Amino acid sequence: QVTLVESGGGLVQPGGSLRLSCAPSGSIFSFFAMAWYRQAPGKQRELVATITRDGSKNYADFVKGRFTISRDNAKNTMLLQMDSLKSEDTAVYLCNGRGLQDGLDYWGQGTQVTVSS
Repeated sequence: QVTLVESGGGLVQPGGSLRLSCAPSGSIFSFFAMAWYRQAPGKQRELVATITRDGSKNYADFVKGRFTISRDNAKNTMLLQMDSLKSEDTAVYLCNGRGLQDGLDYWGQGTQVTVSS
């Protein structure tokens, strides 16, 4: 059973920064790609950023230039550095991984990010 555990959420003022982490139960290289999604109350889940096994990255337009997705291979974690946060970034952020062998999508439980003064 593959598990993904997010951490790093919290309350931050507009313009502030947070760094989210996602730790899988297995190797991060057992995923074809990993991603961050977010879901705000009453809204659909939306893709924030992706990183493939070979390190290619993609971002949603609404976070380009503000968020950075990366991997820490030594710590076997995926990271999301979020800078210049806005109130509209408030959401539950979820870690996703697509299994390299089985092609299945695995999800974490999510971590709450609240941007408010």
